[in-house]
Amino acid sequence: MTLAICFDDITQAAARIAGIAHRTPVLTSRTANEMAGAELLFKCENFQRMGAFKFRGAYNALAQFTPEQKQRGVCAFSSGNHAQGIALSAQILGMPAAIVMPLDSPAVKMAATRGYGAEVITYDRYTEDRLAIGKN
Repeated sequence: MTLAICFDDITQAAARIAGIAHRTPVLTSRTANEMAGAELLFKCENFQRMGAFKFRGAYNALAQFTPEQKQRGVCAFSSGNHAQGIALSAQILGMPAAIVMPLDSPAVKMAATRGYGAEVITYDRYTEDRLAIGKN
C-alpha cells in the first residue's frame, strides 16, 4: 500500500497552520493513570479553535485553494465539528462557505456553523441526496 502523503506534506501542513491553529497541550491525569494501570497522555484538542482537531485539517485544505477557488468558495457536508472547522477556516481566509447539514444535526452545531459565517443548507438525510444538493 502506498501512502498518499509523505513527510514533506506533513511539514508543509504544519507550516500552513502555524500561528493559525492553537498549539494545544498534552496532559495526563493521575486518576486516569491509576484506573488504567498505565501512563495516559491526552492531546487536549478541546482547546483548539472551535473546540476540535477538525480545524487543523479544514484550514490546511482551504489554505491550499487557488485565488480563483477561494473566490468561488467551498461546499462541505457535515453535521458537526467538520462543518464548524470549514466555516471558521473559510471565514479566516475570507472565502464563502456553504455547509450541507442534515435537518437533525444538533442545533448548537448549526448555530456555531452559521456563527462562523457559513451558509447552512439543511436536508433530510432519509429522503434527500446531499451530493445533489451540494452540486447546486
